[in-house]
Amino acid sequence: MIKELVKGLGTTLRYMFKRPVTVQYPEVKRPVRERFRGRHELKRFANGQERCIGCALCAAACPADAILVIPAENDPQNPRSPGERYAAVYEINMLRCIFCGYCEDACPTNAIVLEHQYELSFYDRRAAIYTKEMLLVPPDKGHGEPPPILTQLNRQPSPPAKIDL
Repeated sequence: MIKELVKGLGTTLRYMFKRPVTVQYPEVKRPVRERFRGRHELKRFANGQERCIGCALCAAACPADAILVIPAENDPQNPRSPGERYAAVYEINMLRCIFCGYCEDACPTNAIVLEHQYELSFYDRRAAIYTKEMLLVPPDKGHGEPPPILTQLNRQPSPPAKIDL
């Protein structure tokens, strides 16, 4: 018991005389790691169509049951996404989400991506449910690019990010 006490006090003494690392948070934001999983985004194709085809594989893969996808039939004259269906309702309950990334891995069109935004705060429970309008990137913001780590390694994402449907 004395050995553990001396070891703990040694750790305290070792850090006692070092300068503390203080980040002035709102003004200075520390960069996150490459593999950090933050706020979800629904990406689009280069032509502006939604990548989400309403298959609900992300909802099936979610261990916390935080995702709700309700598909609808696509209008042939004005399609929202390639294929027969699109996600009429897409919601993520951020209070239940554990940011595991299984939804990102399960998506066949790379529609859902966990980005590097970590500033998520809510004042009530209803604000924690992110709807499709909140998650979908604007058409001019473009489409999902392959992650930088795959670009550096000269590897294609699996499944490929640019899928012709």
